[in-house]
Amino acid sequence: GDRMWHFAVSVFLVELYGNSLLLTAVYGLVVAGSVLLLGAIIGDWVDKNSRLKVAQTSLIVQNVSVILCGVILMVIFLFKTQLLTLYHGWLLTMCYILVITIANIANLASTATAITIQRDWIVVVAGEDRSKLADMNATIRRIDQLTNILAPMAVGQIMTFGSPMIGCGFISGWNLMSMCVEYLLLWKVYQKTPTLALKSSKVEESELRQLNVKKESDPKPAEGVQLIVEKEAAGPAPPREKQAGCAARIAEPFVTFRDGWVAYYNQPVFLAGMGLAFLYMTVLGFDCITTGYAYTQGLSGSVLSLLMGASAVTGIAGTVAFTWLRRRCGLVRTGLISGAAQFACLVLCAISVFMPGSPLDLTVSPFADISARLFESEPLPTIASPGDKLEVAFATGTPALLNGSAPGNGDPEMSPEPVPLISVSLLFAGVIAARVGLWSFDLTVTQLLQENVMESERGIINGVQNSMNYLLDLLHFIMVILAPNPEAFGLLVLISVSFVAMGHIMYFRFAQKALGTQLFACCTPDPKAVSDSSPPGNTSTV
Repeated sequence: GDRMWHFAVSVFLVELYGNSLLLTAVYGLVVAGSVLLLGAIIGDWVDKNSRLKVAQTSLIVQNVSVILCGVILMVIFLFKTQLLTLYHGWLLTMCYILVITIANIANLASTATAITIQRDWIVVVAGEDRSKLADMNATIRRIDQLTNILAPMAVGQIMTFGSPMIGCGFISGWNLMSMCVEYLLLWKVYQKTPTLALKSSKVEESELRQLNVKKESDPKPAEGVQLIVEKEAAGPAPPREKQAGCAARIAEPFVTFRDGWVAYYNQPVFLAGMGLAFLYMTVLGFDCITTGYAYTQGLSGSVLSLLMGASAVTGIAGTVAFTWLRRRCGLVRTGLISGAAQFACLVLCAISVFMPGSPLDLTVSPFADISARLFESEPLPTIASPGDKLEVAFATGTPALLNGSAPGNGDPEMSPEPVPLISVSLLFAGVIAARVGLWSFDLTVTQLLQENVMESERGIINGVQNSMNYLLDLLHFIMVILAPNPEAFGLLVLISVSFVAMGHIMYFRFAQKALGTQLFACCTPDPKAVSDSSPPGNTSTV
């Protein structure tokens, strides 16, 4: 249900706003900004409450929000013309705002669900068996890959042969049923795993350990003096404590935000997490940007669907490679091998920029299109004549409505040229092949965070990790907005490959600190996954 909604909400917003991407862009900006600002706070809430309460609350909020959005969208589709006439269209605008707000709440609840189930519950269920944890992580990722294929296909077929309103009703009904099933499954897992109920006591134990360390480190003569000072200051303290308590409640979200990022920076796996976040600063994925570019290069929708299916297959192959490599070479070295494999495949994308058929033109300013729209008041393009299709397609960054044929001069004998497809073929070959290393690397960093972050900090650390991922993802969208024309896409590819390289360099530095001279001693398990600075009892021995 969650995957269906993520796919459908953008389509619904485009349908509502007259085939414009404005509402979709606003929704993406709101979602990214919300997780960026509230990721640490959501993670802190996960840490401070019982596992069952967090899982049940986030599950209910997420599904109820999706159901409400579906109902509101059905009303808008039914009565859109009437809503346009009421209050000069302001009522319809308020409906748009309401849909985006509730959809954002659903995404935040989905983030909380992912943190508590995929970063906390799964670690407790696996226990001390690291191989079992790796297998469970890989299985969850395979399920995620399959739902990424099946959910859009199901919703797309319903909307194609039915209508958007039917699609809204189907998603609302599906989420209602799935919420009940998921709720029961969570309850069964919680009952069969008694250790899931021991979260609060473990947090208290970690806090007591920190207090004991502080007490042992203090000189004993000074303790008596300090007690006297505390007793003398105890008289006028109560009113100050009340004032401090009110101020602390107001400042608590800001303090949590600051403490979360500080704690994330101080983690022994900080560089590994940053390396993963840098992989989000890329246009080399199957999102709207890459598919839009593919349309300008003459690829049809059927070819793109086949390419997306191939990328899902290679992604699943990456999860299989992760489990095999982890057993043979250890967890940390698996990340190194996966990163090297991903970067080697992305070299094909960098080469494609300079191959025949690439629209890269360094004589054209990357900002030419946006400056023309904003400062020169150039009108939006219309459907061009056959002789003008080439110019329109490459000047606007949008397809020239050619149904899969390369832009040309209208002569059917001149349009099917194989040479221009060399560049785009290399580009997608690199993107698809790189999914093996990408998903293996993602699973590696995920398990490093699971194994080496204290239980009392799992929520807030993973919340900040999600914030970092969204921050780099937001930057990549801003990069595309600033340089949207196809002539600049080659530069975006090179920038993306550079960010991927920087991310893997960060991970290499982490691995060097963790393993030292044993970094390249492959085919043996890692003696330690992190340095000696990690908390006791949380070091990985895979």
